[in-house]
Amino acid sequence: MDEIQAGVLDTIEQIVMSTKHKPGALLPILHRIQDQFGYIPDAAIAVMATHLRSTAADVHGVISFYHYFRSQKPGKHVIEVCRAEACQAQGSREFERHVREKLNIDYDQTTPCQDISLKAVYCLGNCATGPSIRVGDKIKGRMSPAKFDRLVDELTTFKLELK
Repeated sequence: MDEIQAGVLDTIEQIVMSTKHKPGALLPILHRIQDQFGYIPDAAIAVMATHLRSTAADVHGVISFYHYFRSQKPGKHVIEVCRAEACQAQGSREFERHVREKLNIDYDQTTPCQDISLKAVYCLGNCATGPSIRVGDKIKGRMSPAKFDRLVDELTTFKLELK
C-alpha cells in the first residue's frame, strides 16, 4: 500500500470514527467522505461496513440507491442538467442533446481530459427559468446552446500569466 492510499484510508477511518455513534450515521458519513474526496472510494465501503457492523453489500446498496453519491472520481467540474418536466416544457430535451454532443459524453461520464463530468438531475428548483443546470454550487437558468458553449470555454480554459 502506498502512502497516498494509506492517507486516504486514514482520512476515511477518522471520518467514520467521528460519526459512527450517531443514529443513522451512514448517510452523514457518506456525505463527509464525498465532500472530502469528491466521490466514495471503494476502500471506504469495507471501513464503513466494519465500523457500522453492516455488510459491504448494504453500504454499496445505499451508495447506488442515492443518485447524489458517486463511486468514481468526477471531473474537475460537474455539470448537472435538469431533466424535470418544467425544464422539458422550456426546451431542455434539445438543450440536453446539444450538451452531450458538445462534450462528446453521456450522463454519468467524464470528458477524456477529466475537465467535466455530466450528471442528470430531476429538478433544481429553478423551474421558471429552465432549461437549468448546476455547476458546482451555482444554478444557471435560461440556458441555451450558445450560453453553454461559452460556459464550457470558461471552464476548460485557464489563464496563463507571464511575468
